[in-house]
Amino acid sequence: MQKFSKSVPIKKQTVKFETCQQKEEVSFESSDPKFSIGPDGSLYAEQDVTNLTEPIQFMVTARDTRKCIATDVEVLITFPRQHQRSSSNGLRRQKRDWVIPPINVPENSRGPFPQVLVRIQSDQDKEIEIRYSITGAGADQPPNDIYIIDPVTGKMSVTKPLDREERASYHLRAHAVDINGNQMEPPIDLYIYVIDMNDNRPEFKNQVYNGSVAEVSKPGTSVMQVTAFDADDSTTANGLVHYRILSQTPHIPIPNMFTINGATGEISTIASGIDREKVSQYAIIVQATDMEGSLNFGLSNTATALISITDINDNPPELDSKTCFILFCGFTFRDKDQPHTPNWNAVYRITGGDQMGHFAIRTDEITNDGRVVVVKPIDYERNNAFTLMVVVSNQAHLASGIPSSPSSSAAVAITVLDINEAPVFPSNPKIIRFEEGVPADTTLATFAALDPDRFIQQTIRYSKLSDPANWLKINRTNGRITTTAVLDRESPYMKKNVYEATFLAVDNGSPPATGTGTLQIYLIDVNDNVPVLVPQEALVCERSRHGYPVNITASDLDSEPNAGPYVFELPSYPSSARRNWTISRLNGNYAQLKLRIPYLEAGMYRVPILVSDSGNPPLSNTSVLKVKVCPCDENGDCTVIGAVTVAGLGTGAIITILICIIILLSMVLFFVVWVKRREKERQTKPLLIDPEDDVRDNILKYDEEGGGEEDQDYDLSQLQQPESLDHIMSKPAGVRRVDERPVILESQYPVRPTVPHPGDIGEFIIDGLRAADNDPTAPPYDSLLVFDYEGSGSTAGSVSSLGSSSSGEQDYDYLNDWGPRFKKLADLYGGGGED
Repeated sequence: MQKFSKSVPIKKQTVKFETCQQKEEVSFESSDPKFSIGPDGSLYAEQDVTNLTEPIQFMVTARDTRKCIATDVEVLITFPRQHQRSSSNGLRRQKRDWVIPPINVPENSRGPFPQVLVRIQSDQDKEIEIRYSITGAGADQPPNDIYIIDPVTGKMSVTKPLDREERASYHLRAHAVDINGNQMEPPIDLYIYVIDMNDNRPEFKNQVYNGSVAEVSKPGTSVMQVTAFDADDSTTANGLVHYRILSQTPHIPIPNMFTINGATGEISTIASGIDREKVSQYAIIVQATDMEGSLNFGLSNTATALISITDINDNPPELDSKTCFILFCGFTFRDKDQPHTPNWNAVYRITGGDQMGHFAIRTDEITNDGRVVVVKPIDYERNNAFTLMVVVSNQAHLASGIPSSPSSSAAVAITVLDINEAPVFPSNPKIIRFEEGVPADTTLATFAALDPDRFIQQTIRYSKLSDPANWLKINRTNGRITTTAVLDRESPYMKKNVYEATFLAVDNGSPPATGTGTLQIYLIDVNDNVPVLVPQEALVCERSRHGYPVNITASDLDSEPNAGPYVFELPSYPSSARRNWTISRLNGNYAQLKLRIPYLEAGMYRVPILVSDSGNPPLSNTSVLKVKVCPCDENGDCTVIGAVTVAGLGTGAIITILICIIILLSMVLFFVVWVKRREKERQTKPLLIDPEDDVRDNILKYDEEGGGEEDQDYDLSQLQQPESLDHIMSKPAGVRRVDERPVILESQYPVRPTVPHPGDIGEFIIDGLRAADNDPTAPPYDSLLVFDYEGSGSTAGSVSSLGSSSSGEQDYDYLNDWGPRFKKLADLYGGGGED
């Protein structure tokens, strides 16, 4: 139904309504007596309304001919403002309040959206340009943008369908300001109510309710109560729930043993005759319908009420007979004796109806109930129903004098349900026999399966599940098996001459069922493998009187009788085979090889031996036996030299190898000695200067100073640099002193680092020595060297003038005051007088 608010003038106006059932005759009712609505939907004023200035809001109710209550429609009527002239004060306008009545909006509206709900209008919009806005939840607060307003016209609209179950009402505030943001009207409250539609079914709190009632209960006994909740408005018919019982299972003794209160959902008995021995539980389907239970317009939901019938002691012990439609059923044993005693414990026996032993009865130790279980597979095609005679008695014998039967019996009817059974291979595994060597594309057998479902016509398709050697293939429709390769008994996939493959048979039932069949192919051996000599190497002494003969046999992949006994022979070619060797038979599988001649030179010999099996026809093979002939000791064992000789090396070759080994060892030893000697020379090589004069990491020794310059007969004038070299240069070459530096240009040498790297000290000394030897300006090492010139004289005079006086006494005690460092000196000089 379309619901809206509409402003109408004070004249006849037709308002169109759409009812809940289209194209039905509609009657309208107005909640305001000043207005009425005709059958055609026209609005009439019943009294004079010319003096009214305030808006009038009232509700209109529409009903169709079937009394379907429609949601009320809100009608808003506004009146133009009246200007009255005062006789003394001139024109005067009477201000009216800015009032918006509550707005009703139906839920689940189909639009179109946005859908105009109401127009908000200030009485100052004719004089001033007004801007309208709305605030609150649903506008500028979550949930946002459900309601919008045209800021110029003041038309407020809804933007999407509403759901009353999510939110039943909205409270907004409307604002009117001028273009400068100044408030022109006080904010007004807008109340929007979402009109409920019947869009929710009643929901039961539980899908299954459990209750109980004692047997033989009187009519009107309360059993249980079910409750359903409808999310629609409970104040309307949309949320009013009505209960009814749809069905009762079983219909014993009558179909209507229970009733339910339509308003509260309380279930109670309505008839007598409730007997737990006949029915232990009732299943009742309860329906809850809204719209006050209207089946035409209401929405419904159902739940199940399980009513258990509690037992009272009203019957002697007996068994319930039941009909079971599944492969499992149970029944209850009732006894008035004390529970869980031998007088109460039940013993069940099947006395008839189960000749093949398909069933057994298990006793529940707690409840004493019997449970029929299947212990042997049942075939529906052979027997689809059973009637079992069950007898129950107590563990203890019935006391004498009791006029009752010591046992109770009951008939249990069991119906077998048919299922799609898997195809069955009649012979599984199926064994077939063939000689090995069967070629490809040979039909071996037809491995067909049978469908146990004789009453259903189904198609069987075959496929291969396991074929280790990939020798076989099966026809998809008829199960014919053919080979794809040659069958070989000696294949590693054979197990005890049997090759096993697995196939599947699948029917087209619903669902499809699959059967598995195994095909075993027994391959009969044929003589298709030659014998092979074993062993292939042997050791024999060079003299026939020493050692032992060689035992030989053969290996054949074939089995008896295509294998042993074997025949061993020496071929006629080469002739040396029979000349040097002989074979003697030990038994059917073994023979001995030994020397025919007394002596055979040591070495490696290839002895051909012809081996034949016992097949029909026999197969022969010439195998070569590698025989190592070697010198032996008295015990018949090969010596070490003999073993080397047998390996194919002569005396000359052995000597050559030994010489090479000695040479190699000598070279290694020479190299080690040379390396050690080099290292020793490097460590003992003297330096270019005396170790005592080496200033590297050593304490310098300057020798004693002696008695002074005057005590030595030295010509110190040689240490003075002459003021002029003219007297030297004017001397002939033969009389020139060798310790004078020649006046020639000095050679220019590359600048070397002042401090060499410690690792290059040796190279540094060698370079210095080479430079000194090649420098013509350097004096020789055995001449007096002129280091520097200090001048022609010294104002200090000779250092020897500082001689000590031995005639006078001097006090050295003051040295004791100079500290511990001068104590030794004070002791030396201070104690001279005591000596």
